[in-house]
Amino acid sequence: MIRIFNSIKPILGVIAVLAILKITGAFSSISYYTNTAIMKTGIMNATPGNNSETAEPIDYDFKIKTLTGEVIDFNQFKGKVVFINLWATWCGPCRVEMPSIQELYKEINNDKIQFVMLSLDRNEDLKKIIKYVETNSFTFPVYQPKGSLPDLLQVPSIPTTFIIDKNGNVVSKSVGVTNFNTNKFRKYLEDLAK
Repeated sequence: MIRIFNSIKPILGVIAVLAILKITGAFSSISYYTNTAIMKTGIMNATPGNNSETAEPIDYDFKIKTLTGEVIDFNQFKGKVVFINLWATWCGPCRVEMPSIQELYKEINNDKIQFVMLSLDRNEDLKKIIKYVETNSFTFPVYQPKGSLPDLLQVPSIPTTFIIDKNGNVVSKSVGVTNFNTNKFRKYLEDLAK
């Protein structure tokens, strides 16, 4: 019996450490730093084109709201290329890719390509979202869902990013940490907007 306990003691120790990291929120920070390091290698660069399983038209019949509470009908984005990123402040991988999205946003023609940074944080965490955006000097537009999202945007994990072309079709879907600030991806968006 003692022999069995001694052999599983290291496993129990690892489980205890992981549980403590998860409970304290430190696991998210570790994830942030490891993903940041991996992203710098270029392995996580965005792949232009349809890497979703099937191209589907987006259902524009839903509403989003700005961080000041202004309700926006998503139909206003019809006819434009839309970069939709689903994220949350508590999501380490989301925080890793946000600076690359900010850099892309600064360099893109925002009249032709609309950015919709859609925070899935709870409504009661609005102050947390605002503080996160301000602390990081993000200038891209940040929204929250107003009501339910269409089925296509009901994703099992975040970050998830969709690119919608001018005809309303999802032409790209990226799940997980992605570096969007590449010349290849920028050209891809600009070509879609022509």
